[in-house]
Amino acid sequence: MSAACDLVILGAGPAGMSAAIAASRCGLSTIVLDDQPEPGGQIYRAVERRARSGDAASLGQDHAAGAALVEAFRGCGADYRPATQVWQIERDLTVLASHAGVSSALAATAIVIATGAAERPVPIPGWTLPGVMTVGAGQILLKASAMVPPQPLWIAGQGPLPLLYAAQLIEAGMPPSGILDTTPPGALARGWRHLPGALANWRYLAKGLNYLATIKRAGVPLVRHVTEVAARGGGRLTSVRYATRGRVHEVAAATLLLHEGVVPQVQVSQSVGARHIWDDMLQAPVPVLDAWGETSLPGLFAAGDAAGIGGAALAAIRGQRAALRVAHRVGRIDDGQLQELDEATGLKMRRHDQIRPFLNAVFPPRRAIHVPGDDVIVCRCEELSARDIRQAVEAGCVGPNQVKAMTRCGMGPCQGRQCALTLQQIIADARGVPAAVLECLTIRPPLRPITLGELASLDHDRAGANRM
Repeated sequence: MSAACDLVILGAGPAGMSAAIAASRCGLSTIVLDDQPEPGGQIYRAVERRARSGDAASLGQDHAAGAALVEAFRGCGADYRPATQVWQIERDLTVLASHAGVSSALAATAIVIATGAAERPVPIPGWTLPGVMTVGAGQILLKASAMVPPQPLWIAGQGPLPLLYAAQLIEAGMPPSGILDTTPPGALARGWRHLPGALANWRYLAKGLNYLATIKRAGVPLVRHVTEVAARGGGRLTSVRYATRGRVHEVAAATLLLHEGVVPQVQVSQSVGARHIWDDMLQAPVPVLDAWGETSLPGLFAAGDAAGIGGAALAAIRGQRAALRVAHRVGRIDDGQLQELDEATGLKMRRHDQIRPFLNAVFPPRRAIHVPGDDVIVCRCEELSARDIRQAVEAGCVGPNQVKAMTRCGMGPCQGRQCALTLQQIIADARGVPAAVLECLTIRPPLRPITLGELASLDHDRAGANRM
């Protein structure tokens, strides 16, 4: 089935929901496509169910606050389509998506990409063993199913999320066995010059201190300055080995949850040819955007963490601003209204964004996860190691796409989501050049695996015009 509308929004997290609410208030015909079965995104996952059961606050007040946003989204009048997989965006802003095995084409005046962030891949020895997951995956289990992975459970990584998840486990009565903090030494020294901006957002800092206090009261070991984390076991994880202050330790483990920060999900904007640049602080590509979130492709916007990491509050403002710009472009609000809304939302956006330089400085991406040892698997889909990539560089490959052609790295079902950043860093390191000078891995449709039946289900006029 084909359809046309003013605005298609990809994702129903804070940015996507806020964009839909603002767009609907301005009278835009709006369709929201989300691959999850219910709205909320990762941060507000399953918040409706928890609110109905009276359990929303058990994961913290921030999570509970999402219930009001979801309720407003449900009532805004946007055409919400959950459990829908977007598998291609065309340069004329046609969106191809599948639901329940049937594909459809949506012609949009504008598109807002609100697909959020992804956890940075953490290729350590043994990270493909059963029992090794990301902290985000553990949090999905907790939010969606009230489940905790098997004990002994260890968390290894850096940033706010491991502390938040540990505090949530403690509140659920299932504290982790320990936390291996991989934050490089000198955190405060790195963040000192950004402290004024962080203090302007003191509530964020207070949350982090509260998480640490919860962990300390529960008696959960917090091991600092950890390096060289490795998962060990035969058919599944049985122990975790790590080094700290020059000594090597090994602890029994049934679950190891890894986290080394998050990066924008840019596969959609990359696939359609929007311009991206390499962010040295994130060590990842980000889309080039104007003040309203519009990419280099007219009519294509990015909002929320897909536009750059900023958290839920900033994501909501970015989504709102993108929708307002679209409403102005199609004549639903005038220049004066846009300027007034720009001043109001712009001030909020700048205030929430002030803490980001501090967090980026305190929790920098670690070299050890960018350039793993030769035997570490990098491409999980094709089971390729760091050695395979280095050998391809020695054979003359100068960038990710040449290595992809020679080795199939990044050619599997995940389309590079689990290996593209590591691939780029290994090549840069092997060649002795900055990662920023290399081209990024080319993302080709379909963005998600689809069946021939789904492809054939497109209307005949669209199937013939499809440029996949």
